[in-house]
Amino acid sequence: MPTPVLTVLVVEDDPHHREHYREALASDPALRLVAECASVAQGKAALTHWQPDVLLVDLGLPDGSGFEVIAHASQTCPGTDTLVVSVFGGEANLLRAVQAGATGYLLKDMLPDDITQAIHALRQGESPISPPLARLLLSHCRASLPPSPTPMTPPPQAPEADALLSPREIRILELVAQGLPFTDVAERLFISPHTVKTHVKNIYRKLQAHSRPHAVHLARQRGLLQA
Repeated sequence: MPTPVLTVLVVEDDPHHREHYREALASDPALRLVAECASVAQGKAALTHWQPDVLLVDLGLPDGSGFEVIAHASQTCPGTDTLVVSVFGGEANLLRAVQAGATGYLLKDMLPDDITQAIHALRQGESPISPPLARLLLSHCRASLPPSPTPMTPPPQAPEADALLSPREIRILELVAQGLPFTDVAERLFISPHTVKTHVKNIYRKLQAHSRPHAVHLARQRGLLQA
């Protein structure tokens, strides 16, 4: 059975970078560029029309911010994975992009193979992030953790599971934590692999996780999964 072709929508105002992405996508027969946009308005319209598998978006756009496009994709295209590719790094931009719905974030110093590999990784449930940004994200998570309790201090109460993840999301995360691939998770829950991927993307966004091990680790810290 042939591998399905993934559709990709690019929102980037720099012609040089658009050409770079066009050539990278053309080099991979499993990827198809459906549209190139140079503004927020064009990007929103193209998302509504194409409903792509992957949105590749810059943050600095002439009529607004790429965050608007990310949020629009998150709200109107639940099956779309969003990959930010930008010269803008920094913790604030990374966290804002994740909160808007991005599931990957690369800096504009990558090779063509990095782009195509990142797109495939997104559709496999991973969250590709440039190493300097991943370090920032881990530092942010570490800083947000409460101090370790002393032996005489009782452990904090675990939060209610449904305050963060739905029962279905928790069950999917339990199966993912066991190392099951998405296809096996889908079979056990009698849903499609695409639905599993959508749930996993929502789990990553809610937990602000960038990978499966990171999501499992954060869920255990919050009392959502058994250690």
